[in-house]
Amino acid sequence: MVKVIKHLKQISNKYNVLFCDIWGCIHNGKKAYKKALNALVEFKKDGGFVMLLTNAPRPKSAVKAHLSSFGIFEEHYNDITTSGDAAQNSMLSGEVGTRIFHLGPKRDLSFFTDLPKEIKLRNNIERVGLSSAEGIVCTGLFDDRTETPENYKDIIKYGVDKNLNLLCVNPDIFVDVGALRVWCAGGIAEAFTKAGGKSIYCGKPHKQIYNLAYSKLKKHEIKSPKILCIGDGINTDILGGKKEKLDTLFVCGGLSGPELGIKKNLEIPNEKKLNELFKKHKILPTVSINYLN
Repeated sequence: MVKVIKHLKQISNKYNVLFCDIWGCIHNGKKAYKKALNALVEFKKDGGFVMLLTNAPRPKSAVKAHLSSFGIFEEHYNDITTSGDAAQNSMLSGEVGTRIFHLGPKRDLSFFTDLPKEIKLRNNIERVGLSSAEGIVCTGLFDDRTETPENYKDIIKYGVDKNLNLLCVNPDIFVDVGALRVWCAGGIAEAFTKAGGKSIYCGKPHKQIYNLAYSKLKKHEIKSPKILCIGDGINTDILGGKKEKLDTLFVCGGLSGPELGIKKNLEIPNEKKLNELFKKHKILPTVSINYLN
């Protein structure tokens, strides 16, 4: 049985770096989790470094602006690494060609415009219609409040038939916006792969986002990082941490909260249901917590 703790402080002295997920850990898409933010501030005061590691399909600057709308500022973290940042590297290297069909909402257009200076001139990327595309970049659904991957059967079939690669900018399958569960780009990519296409991933649990985070730690002159990965995604945050041979803290009350029967911040996960969840996914985190605090 994985140990369940009540407070990050119980284990935080073992680490000097947190790779902390955002959605489901420090906010729910509607409001910030104040206790989680306080835990991050406390970790920083004790000399720790907080890297927010997120599968958001937008670059760091856009995520930073979005966090500020929840009252989450640099006092709560040191740096941000996003799946969007890592996927920009992939796109600009030409992995899906230079003529790109963008599958996703307009709010994600910063992925194509807010490019890192050091890689900005590698390739000239042009957004085009599907019939003219060399590849697909999927940042999400056009309308994730009403649509599912089922609405994209025709686009998926066309892409597979034309041997287009799909760059998945956010590997998450779902995210909870308050009480509403919506589909993410990972759901489209999963359907694309099942249909016989090739999907390229850069976010958690894949290597690229961690390599980018490690490079940022070096720039911050953290030479001997002892890292704890925190997240509510079994197959993203926890699997990614385990692939990197890092310790992991599973936040039970996020995406798996309904399955575990967790409705309130103070509830302790049911031991039997928790074991069943880990057995189902064949993953064991280092430690679990109901909500980050």
